[in-house]
Amino acid sequence: MNKLLPPLIAISCLVSSCDTATPDQTFARAVLNLNTIHGFAGRAMEEQLKNPSVKLAANGKDTVTMTRKEVIDDKIAFAEDALGKVGKLKETDDSRDMLQASKAVYAFILPVLKTDYQELAGLYDSGKPQAEIDAKSGSIREKYAAGFQEKMDALVAAAKPYADRHNLKVQWDVRTSPGG
Repeated sequence: MNKLLPPLIAISCLVSSCDTATPDQTFARAVLNLNTIHGFAGRAMEEQLKNPSVKLAANGKDTVTMTRKEVIDDKIAFAEDALGKVGKLKETDDSRDMLQASKAVYAFILPVLKTDYQELAGLYDSGKPQAEIDAKSGSIREKYAAGFQEKMDALVAAAKPYADRHNLKVQWDVRTSPGG
């Protein structure tokens, strides 16, 4: 029995560590991390792909433009990591609606990033005609913009009361629409 005690204590500490987030940390993980996908299925995301960021070159001195695949891969990696962090937060009566709404947003965007947006990135990276790129962008907007907005509206509806209950100062008038 004594041999089992240290592992049980360690497991207990790991399990209980999931509920140590403060309300502002919980809010940041569940809501604010989603700022990285602002404009999903809309013009802002299209603009990010038209004009991708730069990264440091292999020589460590110069910068090079990221491929569109790299842009989308980064978004996928961030979203998966952020979803994992949300999943580790302890759901309470106080946080449950907000956490579930956050998970629903990630569950909605990740498959689209992994399929439709990867396809769009491939069109850009392989130099396909602009008409083909525009058609794919339009298809993404048509298929996913309304659903994304619905998920984000549900998250904001759950997050506002949580923020109010915990006196978190949040600027809610920032645009989260797919077109923005």
